Amino acid sequence: MTNYKILTINPGSTSTKIAVFEDENQIFEETLRHDVDVIGKYNFVVDQYEFRKDIIISALEKNNIKLEELDAVVGRGGMLKPIESGTYEVNEAMLNDLKQAKYGEHASNLGALLAYEIAKSIGKKAYIVDPVVVDELDDVARISGLNLIERKSVLHALNQKAVARRFAKETHRKYEDLNLIVTHLGGGVSVGAHKKGRVVEVANALDGDGPFSPERTGGLPVGDLISLCFSGKYTKEEIKKMLVGKGGLVSYLGTNDAREVVKKIQNGDKYAELIFYAMAYQISKEIGACAAVLKGEVDQIILTGGIAYNETFTTWIKEMVGFIAPITIYPGEDELKALALGGLRVLNDEEKAKEYIG
Repeated sequence: MTNYKILTINPGSTSTKIAVFEDENQIFEETLRHDVDVIGKYNFVVDQYEFRKDIIISALEKNNIKLEELDAVVGRGGMLKPIESGTYEVNEAMLNDLKQAKYGEHASNLGALLAYEIAKSIGKKAYIVDPVVVDELDDVARISGLNLIERKSVLHALNQKAVARRFAKETHRKYEDLNLIVTHLGGGVSVGAHKKGRVVEVANALDGDGPFSPERTGGLPVGDLISLCFSGKYTKEEIKKMLVGKGGLVSYLGTNDAREVVKKIQNGDKYAELIFYAMAYQISKEIGACAAVLKGEVDQIILTGGIAYNETFTTWIKEMVGFIAPITIYPGEDELKALALGGLRVLNDEEKAKEYIG
């Protein structure tokens, strides 16, 4: 079998994470930090492209990694139109949507742009894998209760799909043969019902649906939210910031760091314990809802993301939903490897790269 060398790129708001893999094995990784003042000079995310590309190439050169030895470049998928899961070759339609921020401004929009230009310079192809806009919802899951509003799929698709496939591989089964409930526990929380390889049900983890998280409110009592919106005390932008950024643990405890919350609890802070437990409680309710969607036929519940390192938190969830199915914990989120594996599946002809149509 051919050994493939793949560069992966994951742009964040103030950093760009890069790694190089030889097949599944990581041989280089670096987090390139960007000064907030420098980033702040750019009016739009796309304007940062040249700045970040130069830093990436410089880092590779310093570590004696030759671009011409790469077989593919895989970037983090950005805010695109809703698409099905998979690995997509970066094309003009995708680049145009990202450059125009047609579906929203986000640092991840740079992933495909950076991958494409670096790959183009060496005559190779660029890809993205399972962006947050992956949409495999059943039609019934789109019904909201108001015909003016449709429920949307926004989730941590890259990590959810990666750990689902990992579990299938480790248990010598196919992801497409399993019913799984995958819960990503990070700054945002998403709980997906994976039915035979498709995420048929998931809350919009970005805009304030589902359980609350370290910095997002999750679903709120609608009447009270309406009153808050029309109280005259807050602008639309301030309300949006409450829902995403200043909600969840930040709202109650002033921090989005679960480790700080744990320290408070260890120091006897009962209120912090109540709030932390409430987050586990809401997440467990969402897992229960996904079990209903799968009609109780659940092969495994998977907990992943940074908060999955916390044994107290995962124990609370186990106590509440352990009766549904066995639970596997994959703490952390190895997104760079997930990107590499997506590219590798295409290079090994295990799956065909999909085409993005704008």
